[in-house]
Amino acid sequence: MFCMTVATPSPEDDAVLDQCIARIAGGDQEALADLYNRTRPAVYGFALSILKNIHDAEDVLHDAYLQVWQAAGQYRSQGKPRAWLMTIVRNLALSHLRQQSRTEPLTQEDWQDRFADNPAVSQEDRLTLGALLAALGDQERQIVTLHALGGLKHREIAAMLALPLPTVLSKYSRALKKLQLAWKEAD
Repeated sequence: MFCMTVATPSPEDDAVLDQCIARIAGGDQEALADLYNRTRPAVYGFALSILKNIHDAEDVLHDAYLQVWQAAGQYRSQGKPRAWLMTIVRNLALSHLRQQSRTEPLTQEDWQDRFADNPAVSQEDRLTLGALLAALGDQERQIVTLHALGGLKHREIAAMLALPLPTVLSKYSRALKKLQLAWKEAD
């Protein structure tokens, strides 16, 4: 059975990420590797949800960590390191879209590759999730990805996407209903 778990970061997780960013600001390359290992699935998933192209998402993934390396000294901890990181990813992805002014449909294999690193998602779930997420609109997919994979709160997503919180909540709710309906139809 398909089950989508939401990654909810704890305050301790955010504290660890804050420490990583502080160490990166001091030039610690191991801290960058640690941040990358802890956040890569969410960063890549969010970039992929915007760009719908695995190669472009990989480019943005790498560019995001380069930008983190360069901007870490300017980061001011407010207990929201994931939101800071995802804002970087969003800005890079949107910039990439403006430069390319093209997107390609996300293939089944792309979604399977995206979830290959998550041990909580079985092969069957990967296939199903890819098909289900393809049924969502771009903004719905971004909101679901940021919340379910990125662990961001709805108010953080609203700020990041420059949408009112009620809009994010309704789009998230609507997306879940679409996913449930698609799931029932797939059964």
